[in-house]
Amino acid sequence: MSKSIVIYFSRTGENYAVGDIDKGNTEVIAEMIQDFTGADLFKVEPKIPYSHNYKKCCDKALLEQKNNVRPELKNYLDNIDDYDDVYIGSPIYWGTMPQSMFTQLEKLNFHHKSIKIFTTHEGSGLGDVVKDVQSICKGGTIINTLDNMK
Repeated sequence: MSKSIVIYFSRTGENYAVGDIDKGNTEVIAEMIQDFTGADLFKVEPKIPYSHNYKKCCDKALLEQKNNVRPELKNYLDNIDDYDDVYIGSPIYWGTMPQSMFTQLEKLNFHHKSIKIFTTHEGSGLGDVVKDVQSICKGGTIINTLDNMK
């Protein structure tokens, strides 16, 4: 029997279409995947959190992306050796994952892992996430993607 993990980033606070949220949309999906599969969860959290304010969050995310920043995280997942299936989830910020996801994923060895991508967004679609995950997660196989709106 294969073992699974969900590696995800999710943000609370002011949300584009629904006002303030206490639990991020991506976290809701991550927990649903956990319920269905029994997967372990690892939440990627930047040491300096994004602003509660939606516009400030978006501005910071764009600046990080333009400067190819790798934000420091509160905690790091050291390895995924014990897992066969890796779910990778995040909101879409400016066409891809938040830079904090790059920080975490670049530290892991994805050889012989099945990778399943899921995203949340306000209508932008997957953007460059699949391409970016392919370039970071070398040696892994992207099995499918799950594209969720709101």
